[in-house]
Amino acid sequence: MNVDVTALPGIGVRKDFEVRSGRRIGVVAHRDGGIDLIVSQRDDPDACLAQVPLTPDEAAVMANLLGAPQLVQQLRDEHSDLPGITTRQLSISGSSPYRGRRLGDTGMRTRTKSSIVAIMRAGQVQPSPGPDQVLDSGDILVVVGTEHGLDAAARILADG
Repeated sequence: MNVDVTALPGIGVRKDFEVRSGRRIGVVAHRDGGIDLIVSQRDDPDACLAQVPLTPDEAAVMANLLGAPQLVQQLRDEHSDLPGITTRQLSISGSSPYRGRRLGDTGMRTRTKSSIVAIMRAGQVQPSPGPDQVLDSGDILVVVGTEHGLDAAARILADG
């Protein structure tokens, strides 16, 4: 899939691609650091059907939402021949008791027998995070374990 990059003099850079419907979806990265999510009209790729300004935190969450499913599916495919083992993505909410705390503080492996194999943050994958990795709201943790262990992991991240 090709991503078109277009300089927008005085504004910034537009990066977009065509989806199956014929519309173009992308972002405008403004010179001042602002980011807009854009969707073009079907018959005119230069005319925006929708433009949504995003804060840097919102853009990071959006990147995580779009990137994490691909990583989780890849891990699921790799574990498909291991009965009882599954992969799930769990997010750190703004109200999580572990927001701003170290991964090791969760005691996840000891408490659930589940392993956190990656953290998605701002569209970037951080594989094999260590216990000193500080968690932040919007982080998506990729966790491998049994269904029971993953349910327990979700409760721990939400409630402590």
